[in-house]
Amino acid sequence: MKVVRAREFTAERAWGATDIANFGGVTTRLHWTDQPYKWHVNDGEEVFAVLDGVVEMKVRENGNERSIRLEAGDIFHAHVGCEHVAHPQGEARILVIEKEGSV
Repeated sequence: MKVVRAREFTAERAWGATDIANFGGVTTRLHWTDQPYKWHVNDGEEVFAVLDGVVEMKVRENGNERSIRLEAGDIFHAHVGCEHVAHPQGEARILVIEKEGSV
């Protein structure tokens, strides 16, 4: 058994994480950040759930860029091939479920 208090979690660096579980190569990790990530495309699907804070998720599809505001309780699903980047607005804690070793 494991209990993680997401609102209390911090890391030594932006996008630092603690592992929650690994289900046959699919990881569940809690991330803390106060800095943007980088534009990327995962090699599998990604579920991105904001647990604390606000994140501006930028997405590029068919040559168009758009921005989506994600607040605590919101979930973003990046399908295979979805180019995206997360920009937290201050500190944020995010649960990420994705293929092990994904960007």
